Amino acid sequence: MGPLSGVRVIELAGIGPGPFAAMVLADLGAEVIRVDRPGRGGAGPAANADLSNRGKRSVAVDLKSDAGREVVLRLIDQADVLIEGFRPGVTERLGLGPDECLKRNPKLVYGRMTGWGQEGPLSQLAGHDIGYIAITGVLHAIGRRGGPPQVPLNLLGDFAGGSMYLVVGILAALLESTRSRQGQVVDAAIVDGAAHLSTFIHAFMASGTWTTERGTNLLDTGAPFYDVYETSDGEYMAVGAIESQFYAEFLRLLEVDPAEAGQFDFANWENNRALFASRFKAKTRDEWAQVFLPSDACVAPVLSLEEAKTHPYNAARDVFVTGPDERLQPAPAPRFSRTPGEITRPPSIGGAHSREILTELGFADVDELIASGAVAEG
Repeated sequence: MGPLSGVRVIELAGIGPGPFAAMVLADLGAEVIRVDRPGRGGAGPAANADLSNRGKRSVAVDLKSDAGREVVLRLIDQADVLIEGFRPGVTERLGLGPDECLKRNPKLVYGRMTGWGQEGPLSQLAGHDIGYIAITGVLHAIGRRGGPPQVPLNLLGDFAGGSMYLVVGILAALLESTRSRQGQVVDAAIVDGAAHLSTFIHAFMASGTWTTERGTNLLDTGAPFYDVYETSDGEYMAVGAIESQFYAEFLRLLEVDPAEAGQFDFANWENNRALFASRFKAKTRDEWAQVFLPSDACVAPVLSLEEAKTHPYNAARDVFVTGPDERLQPAPAPRFSRTPGEITRPPSIGGAHSREILTELGFADVDELIASGAVAEG
């Protein structure tokens, strides 16, 4: 049903941003076959609970064996996309690098997901999200005035700067290949994506309206009308009343006299913040949510991940849906009017579909391949 129906993706299993990118493609209708390593567990949730593996089938292959490598090459012969997230040079040493794969399948889009990129002085080093966003300047910009940088989970680097840029690159390369009839390599590095995401902030800096001091700017809690406030029950409300008409509505519903809290009276920003904080302390979060929603004040309750699953506003839009495994989970995004995405399979353990996939590939010696250890069953 999805817009990528008919596209076949081979994912060389890894952790984090690569698997999530493949999940996005699966949600949008692509057939994704994950190549797992026999008996290899990864960081994070158990395989059958890892939602980034939803919508995929799995074959477990020993990539270091000749027979296992041939299985993967046979998959590549029939694929549109390959995704790998190893350190630069690893797939080349395995005989599965871009040159070998594009020789077998000239239209293949070869997606590479790394933190530091395929080239450069840091390309061979280990790393994680926090380091990638640190070196791009993004982490430095996040936090309160006078305090240390605050870690935004691993959403900003791994998934926003990594996975989604890989997906964009793959889709662009697939579109281009319909004209050129040629594949190419997509080098998606988290440092590139995280830096690119910060273009908006660099524009503010270029105009002289943003400083490098944390917590003093419009969107980093410097402005009292763009911040979070504690409520009487220890919960929080998020305020984003930037535009003047929305700020006026915010003050009206908070019962603050506009004469007391000029929006861009910078000298009084801290007084305004203290005033807003005292007002929010007068009610619980849910009581304030009743005041502000629905309205154009741009104020919302700060929900936990579990609360968000069942909140009425999210439920009305089906932001979270029940998957094939009966678990409530984030729905495929974005949405399409004619070819909607869907979650077609629950997460599978490594090798769960090995025999099925080998048979589809036309191997006559399936039992022999499994007995040899070149392929394993889940």
